[in-house]
Amino acid sequence: MNSKTNWTRAMLVLVAGAVCLAFTLSISAQVQTKTSTAGQKASIVTKVDRGEVVYVSGNDLVVKMDDGTIRHFANVPESFTATVDGKQVGVHDLKPGMKLQRTVTTTRVSKVITTVKTVTGKVWMVQPPNTVILTLEDGKNQQFKIPNNQKFNIDGQMVDAWGLKKGMTISATKIVETPLDVVSQTRNVTGSSPPPPPPPPVDAPILVVEEAPAPTQVAQAPAELPKTGSELPLIGLLGLLSLASSLGLRTIRKCF
Repeated sequence: MNSKTNWTRAMLVLVAGAVCLAFTLSISAQVQTKTSTAGQKASIVTKVDRGEVVYVSGNDLVVKMDDGTIRHFANVPESFTATVDGKQVGVHDLKPGMKLQRTVTTTRVSKVITTVKTVTGKVWMVQPPNTVILTLEDGKNQQFKIPNNQKFNIDGQMVDAWGLKKGMTISATKIVETPLDVVSQTRNVTGSSPPPPPPPPVDAPILVVEEAPAPTQVAQAPAELPKTGSELPLIGLLGLLSLASSLGLRTIRKCF
C-alpha cells in the first residue's frame, strides 16, 4: 500500500449514464457506511530495568538502579504488585536490600481503517462550486459538500461542479483510509529478598556475654557518734596519762 493511502481518495464510477461523484457526505439513513480494519505486523519492544530498594516509607519508594542512578517513585499506587521470591507483595511489603526487576513490553500494531460511504440520488439543485442537493430514494432532499477542485466524468468529459445539471442520477462513493497505530504495554515486576547473613565458621571463637554480678554495698561508718555514746572514758584516759607523766618527772629529778 503506497503513501497515497494516507490521504482521502475519491473514486468516480459511471453507471448507465449516471455520474459517480466523490464528496463529503453528511450523516443520513440514505448514506451507506462500511468500515473495515486491516492490521499489519506488530512490533514488540522489551525494556528491562533492575535495581535495589534503598528506602521505602508508605507509598514512597527509592531504588538504586544498576547504572548507579537513584530513582524516586513517589505515590506508588496501592494496586502495585511484585513477585518477590515467588510471592505477590505490595509496596508496603518492600524492604531495603530487595532486588527488583521491571520488564516493560510495548506492542505497536499499525492498522489502516478504511471507511466507505455511498449514496445515490438525482441532482435537484447545484450551487457551484462546492454544494449539491440530491433527491434521495426516499424522496427527501439532502445537501452535500463537494471537495475543492473536484472533477466529474460525464459522458467521457471531465467537468467540475458547474457541469452538473438538474435531473442527473448520481451514485457517489467516498473512500477514506486512515492509518492508526495501536500501542499497548504490559508491566511485570519481579524480585528477590536479600540473602541472610552467613553463619560463623566452625573453628571461630564464639563470644558469650555474661552479666556482671550486682555490686555489693559497703557499710559506711556513721559521721556522728550514736546518741548512747559518752565522752567520759576519753577524759579519764587523758587524766591517767597526765598523772603518769608527773610521776615520771619526779623520779628523774631524784636521780640527779
